[in-house]
Amino acid sequence: MRMDLVVICSLTFSTIFLFVLGIDLLRVSKGDLIISRINKVTGKKAKVQKEEKSPKQRRYMLRQILARAGDFSITRRLGGKIDKKLEEADILLHGGEFIAMIMGIAIGTTLLVFTMTLKSFISVAIGIASAVIPFIVVDSTRNKRLADFNAQISDALTIMSNSLRSGFSFLQSMDMVRKELPNPIKKEFDRTITEVNLGTPIEQALENLSKRVNSDDMELVITAVMIQRQVGGNLAEVLDNIAGAIRERIRIKREIKTLTAQGRISGLIIGLLPVFLAVFMFSTNPGYILELFRNKIGLVMLILAVLGQITGLMIIRKIVDIKF
Repeated sequence: MRMDLVVICSLTFSTIFLFVLGIDLLRVSKGDLIISRINKVTGKKAKVQKEEKSPKQRRYMLRQILARAGDFSITRRLGGKIDKKLEEADILLHGGEFIAMIMGIAIGTTLLVFTMTLKSFISVAIGIASAVIPFIVVDSTRNKRLADFNAQISDALTIMSNSLRSGFSFLQSMDMVRKELPNPIKKEFDRTITEVNLGTPIEQALENLSKRVNSDDMELVITAVMIQRQVGGNLAEVLDNIAGAIRERIRIKREIKTLTAQGRISGLIIGLLPVFLAVFMFSTNPGYILELFRNKIGLVMLILAVLGQITGLMIIRKIVDIKF
């Protein structure tokens, strides 16, 4: 009876969600109406073009569905908190679209697992775990992109200072960086130059660059450029000094990372050892370890052990995370 209630609730929620999404798509499908009218006027040629571009149109329809789902008030409200991270990770999604995608993944995974196992608790747990994975991917992509950007700043400053000594303007020196260096710094400088060409003041465009990237090194460079534009001075020499300071900072960071490698590996081993030990005991003697889950005292011990593990990992991470 309980299983039937879970199935009915899951199917009802999915039906209502898809019904509301379909109504929203019908309400805003003006683009399809315009395309159909153009096809009536242009005739066979438009139909051939439509057939040739059908894969692109399918991708466009999927993106439109995701966009419509992200336009709901609840997804927009929840997605506003992750918009900044998506921009820093260079993921071409709005926060509302990202939340809608996560909800779809979680619901689909829960229903799929439930149809295979008929166990509601396991299905919900796996659905929640599948919803956490996209957040981990975003954080990982964001951190990697930021590390790549910071590694390119010193080379970019060297190119800019040499360009300024050769008689180029500040924007032309940024254009040289865009031409010489790969992404991600190429894309960010390209956006900044485009903003300036469209009429945005240089100061505002540089501030937008600092907000998009969220890099301490880039913020230092932009602050120095702002001060130089107000009080004057040799900008090429200033950029050279900052490039030297950033190179030294990167060298010290790498040295610290080497010295703290033992602590990070210890934290990793401490975190993974109970997991591997539990899997080994489940595979060799499941009755022995299942007593922890059947007994109230065992459940309390498990909860305390997990809390202790998390606390220890946080302490180790705090110790090895040296900021300067």
